[in-house]
Amino acid sequence: MEKMKLYVSVVNQQVYPHPHDSPWEYEVEITQEAAPIFKRLFNQMDRLEFRNFLRSHLPYVPYHYDRDNHDIDRRTMKVYALIHEFTDEESKRFIEQLPYFR
Repeated sequence: MEKMKLYVSVVNQQVYPHPHDSPWEYEVEITQEAAPIFKRLFNQMDRLEFRNFLRSHLPYVPYHYDRDNHDIDRRTMKVYALIHEFTDEESKRFIEQLPYFR
């Protein structure tokens, strides 16, 4: 399987095919079949964040008991695990120090 370089921005929840498209944090070398996983995870996170926005208008539901927050955290962990699997050594060392990765 042929690998391609993609540029991932976790902050913007985007994946770019070219390094000059927009600011990015991580460069990954990934197969074409595995590349859509990033977009799927980012889309799921976007939907969960919208549900959090709607929930935020209900003051009787405590924020720290909201299941959607935990689901977003799990997907963020998956994004970092995927980046860790397909990135360079320097980025791997950085990701291994993140609280999400432990």
